[in-house]
Order: sequence, then structure tokens, then C-alpha cells
Amino acid sequence: MGATVAGSVLSGLASAPEGMSRLFRHRFPMVAVTGMTGAGKSQLVDRLTRRTSGDGVADVGSAVMERRSRRSARLRGFRFLVVPGDNAATRLGALDEVFHDEPVDGVIHVVANGYATPRRTAGTTGKATATREEQLAAELEDWAITSHRIASMAVRRDKPIWLVIAVTKTDLYPHDVDEVVHYYSPGSGSQFGDKVDALRALAGGAKLSVDVLPVSSQGGDRKAAISAKDAGTMIDALAARLAQLSGHA
Repeated sequence: MGATVAGSVLSGLASAPEGMSRLFRHRFPMVAVTGMTGAGKSQLVDRLTRRTSGDGVADVGSAVMERRSRRSARLRGFRFLVVPGDNAATRLGALDEVFHDEPVDGVIHVVANGYATPRRTAGTTGKATATREEQLAAELEDWAITSHRIASMAVRRDKPIWLVIAVTKTDLYPHDVDEVVHYYSPGSGSQFGDKVDALRALAGGAKLSVDVLPVSSQGGDRKAAISAKDAGTMIDALAARLAQLSGHA
């Protein structure tokens, strides 16, 4: 009930007169969360907004734009818009909404080092399968679509925007995290890094800041490769960087 009331208050403030709306937008910037199906977007945002699985985590491959809010006692926070990862009409509509109709203030693009959870083809049964190489290739295709939308938004904006590439599922490769983060970083010379460099060239280096941060939505189980404390530290580091980029810190 409390979350519903708070959400209604946020919606009301967002539609307030222009001056109040600008203040609200500064205190609660809009953040698009993008990435391919199964990368872990919803799980990551649930961690950032302190939701639990009992709050209703969406199934892999959700075709509906998900909305989450993170609020602090200082009346600051974020409004997250989780864009569907499936290549469907709903996804394209969501991309138009967050990058054109009502442009967001920043972007979290979630990547998974080829470990995105595969989704079954419509109408089929059984466990979905895909090789890591296939998932890495699909990730590059997904990024090509999203990066062009980001570049288009950046050149239309008067103020710089920011992008955080969240390298998730680090519990699956705990000893290679630094190497994997480097793969996704601008200037790395990797396939993904080259595409990030191309985005910065299209958008203009001064119009777009890029951060690459490792995260894990898992951790804590006795068999987990990453402890609950370490997973929490990664999430806290991401949240702190978001606060800095948004002028909250």
C-alpha cells in the first residue's frame, strides 16, 4: 500500500506545473535500462530499488516496459524504465518512448558476457539453449540498435547525457571480471569496445559520458562465487555513480 501511494505521489509531481516538474526531474531523473533478453535487467533494477523476488520479478523475455522507482529519505532518487529485450513491436515502441517521445536523463545498458539466459522460441516447449558465442553475437546486434537510439537522442539534447554499461552476472566469472569489464570499455579494441567508440563519435565525446561497472544480482548462497557482501558492494557502487552523474552527490 505504501509503495502504491508513493508511486501516485511521484506521478502527481511529475505532471505538476513546469517549474515544479523541472525540480522533480532533477530530483528523480528518468533512467532507461536496456539490454538483450535474459541479460538480467529486471533483477538489477530490483536490487537498485530494493525490491525482493516476492514483489513480482518478471519472467525472462518480458514484452512489457517495466517501471520502478528508487527513493531516499532526502527526497531524491530515480525512475527506471526497463525496456523489453525482445525484438518485438512493444520493444521498438518502448525504445521510441525513452529515447524520443520523452527522452531519459541517462541509460544503464546491461550486458552479461555471453551468459544471458536464453529464451524459448514462441510456441516451443523445453529448456532454451544457446551457446555463449551465439549470445555474445546477439548482444552485439542488440547494442547496435540501442546505441543508434542513444546517439540520436544525444545530438538532439542541449545538455550532456550519461551511459553506464553494467556488466552483470559476474558471479559466473568471478576471476575474469577485470578482463570482461575491459572488453566492454571504450578504447579496448574489442568488438564491443569499438562499437562504444563509434557511439561516442556519433554522439560527440562532450555530449556523452561512459562508465563501465561490474555488478551481480546474485550472491550470498554458500555455493555462490560472490558473497552477498561483495554483490551488495557492487550494487552500492553503481547506485553511488548514478547519484554522482545525476548531481545528487
